[in-house]
Amino acid sequence: MGSKLKVSEIFYSIQGESTYAGLPCVFIRLCGCNLRCNYCDAAYTWDEGDFQDIESILKEVDSFPCNLVELTGGEPLMQEDSCELLQKLVKQGKKVLLESNGTIGIDSVPKGVTVILDVKCPGSGSPKSFHPDNLRLIKQRLETDPGSCELKFVLSTKEDYLWAKDFIETNGLCGVLPVLFSPVQERVSPQDLADWIMKDGLNVRLQLQLHTILWPGISRGV
Repeated sequence: MGSKLKVSEIFYSIQGESTYAGLPCVFIRLCGCNLRCNYCDAAYTWDEGDFQDIESILKEVDSFPCNLVELTGGEPLMQEDSCELLQKLVKQGKKVLLESNGTIGIDSVPKGVTVILDVKCPGSGSPKSFHPDNLRLIKQRLETDPGSCELKFVLSTKEDYLWAKDFIETNGLCGVLPVLFSPVQERVSPQDLADWIMKDGLNVRLQLQLHTILWPGISRGV
């Protein structure tokens, strides 16, 4: 039998985040996560899912009229065979995105995949979770595959904003790759975040979750 992954859901929607926001996208949401962020909008992925072999996943993805595919979670890299799925999606000619919480090294992620890494701020309840090798791995990846990495910060407070600002400046990331700042709904207003970014002249992209605007109150299948 072929490799299997525990899948929470596969669905077709509009990409709500990253520099690909607004594009039709097929999402493969895997089960399991090694964090418990206090603002998580997909807690059902922590343990809800069914095992599915990779070939059936690929067949389901092909049933949608879309070439952009994202592997997400939970934390997809927790499942050992996730990179095999990524490699097969790339070989099929898909434009492949991987969204990861940043806790696992990305050295095994195949070339041709755009990696979107979440750096957890203190307000998430999951501080110091970013894998220590990932900054080096990001820079190596960008040298051989330009445009293949993005960083995301989800902000719960002004303190999170200042922490994220210090992180990207200390690590020399401004202008190196897309950096996305996203406010937690009902904790930080988009207007306040816009004001902070403009006041500091920070070279980051303010990111709103487009799917929450299009389908308010719906957390699954969007």
